[in-house]
Amino acid sequence: MPEASLDRETVEEYARWFRALADPTRIRVMRFLSGRPDPVPVGEIVAHLGLNQSTVSHHLKILHTARFLTRRRAGASIRYAVNPRCVTEFPSAADILIGARDRCGGERGSP
Repeated sequence: MPEASLDRETVEEYARWFRALADPTRIRVMRFLSGRPDPVPVGEIVAHLGLNQSTVSHHLKILHTARFLTRRRAGASIRYAVNPRCVTEFPSAADILIGARDRCGGERGSP
């Protein structure tokens, strides 16, 4: 697929997605949450990663802003989960970038 077939907005969104995943801690967060059937409280993520809460919260914010994660308040805590749309749309973005296939039919998708 030629680069010219991707509009500027799509290219910028894909770049945001890849930047959001360009950190080992964020990859660990995604891996941890992807194995959980229910949203997970921040404290459990902190305990699993062995990092301080402010560091984990920083990474969660980046992943949420890029829409890789969903979040919801449950009482006094916030719970995070992998956004199910990213499971299907991010691989499509990667395929489009390397020209493997265009599963989006030329339309812009987002996680």
